[in-house]
Amino acid sequence: MKLLSFSFLFGKSVLATVALGLFLAAGAPAAKANGWDDCNRRVSYSDLRYHQAVERFGPYSRDARYWAHERHVAYERCERYRHDYRPY
Repeated sequence: MKLLSFSFLFGKSVLATVALGLFLAAGAPAAKANGWDDCNRRVSYSDLRYHQAVERFGPYSRDARYWAHERHVAYERCERYRHDYRPY
């Protein structure tokens, strides 16, 4: 009798887990790519940090070089995005 109650309880928990999973998956919004906004945000942030590092530590400091590199990477990413997704 105990084996029967265990399998019944196990079956109910599996059913509840599957139902919860379907409920959560159905309610999830579609993934939306905001590539251009993200690209501009990254450029703005890295440009701001670069200028802050130059003001604080000088143009040849380690921090300024780091943020100059990050700024360059952000600009390259935007350029690649612009070329890959331009309308024809």
